[in-house]
Amino acid sequence: MSSPPTTGNAREIFAKNLRNLRLEKGLSQERLGELAGFHRTYVSQVERCVSNVSFDSAERLASILGTELWQLLKP
Repeated sequence: MSSPPTTGNAREIFAKNLRNLRLEKGLSQERLGELAGFHRTYVSQVERCVSNVSFDSAERLASILGTELWQLLKP
């Protein structure tokens, strides 16, 4: 059984996809945080891989952005 290609860890992939989709939707970190019930600095920390994000929080962010969690984890 072969391993999938390494393109970064799950947290890095999630962070990059979260930021890209947030920008695509025209949302600031502050606005995304408000909509999800988080502080802007938390959104910033998640996008910079400074803070780990729980599954519950990741699902909330995905929902606010109109996507599924698995899509934010897709390389």
